Amino acid sequence: MYLIVKRKNIFIAIVALLSLTSCHSHYNLTNVERSRVLIDSRYDLLPLDEDVETFISPYKEKVDSIMSPVVGRAAKYMAAERPESPLSNLLADILVWSGKDYNEQPIFGVYNMGGMRAAFAPGDITVGDVLEVAPFENKICFVTLSGDKVLELFNQIALIGGEAISHGVELVIDKDKNLLSAKINGEEIDPQKDYRIATIDYVAQGNDMMEAFKASQDINSPQSEDNNIRYVIEKYIREKASEDQMIDATVEGRIKILEE
Repeated sequence: MYLIVKRKNIFIAIVALLSLTSCHSHYNLTNVERSRVLIDSRYDLLPLDEDVETFISPYKEKVDSIMSPVVGRAAKYMAAERPESPLSNLLADILVWSGKDYNEQPIFGVYNMGGMRAAFAPGDITVGDVLEVAPFENKICFVTLSGDKVLELFNQIALIGGEAISHGVELVIDKDKNLLSAKINGEEIDPQKDYRIATIDYVAQGNDMMEAFKASQDINSPQSEDNNIRYVIEKYIREKASEDQMIDATVEGRIKILEE
């Protein structure tokens, strides 16, 4: 928290400086850079300013009561990585799994790698852990694409270098990111057939370079808060815990990149 307050003060100082210099035309913005700073348990060892600690104390208790409950357990460390990874496989499979709660039977699922902002560590998973993995207000979404648009989608995924796709999808890509083959449950894609897909509303809008989704039809995207994807993920983890199971996923070869 101290670091956040300090950074906020630095930001205010920068804004003030810019406001003082903005009338001078010889100042020009030449570059913008950003980086991600990992805030983890290392910072728990830093002493808090007494005034800051007093200020955040009532809020900390409330936040901890919401974020600390354990919803399940992870069998191993799972992070997102292209072209395929345990976490990306897990979340894409959860999309398909969720269909039963929406009277849907999706053939496959697509989750964007950019929407996965943390990893699951082995052991207990808390509500806060799920929020860190899926922090955005994205909602579950089901759409229909024709087979030719599915092939277009898979070509776009190949150009990106891989996205999260569910079990049963098999993509083969060459080293130049060209799609060589695509199958679903062992079958070639039929350009004339319609395919029901589970995804999130952000992806269904054609974002993250998956523009084929702009041709989506028969869209089912409930927008109430309880349909937020993190609640869907949390429900899956809780269900596994009720069956005395830990969540787990492996790299299966859903996306293969040929080096030659």
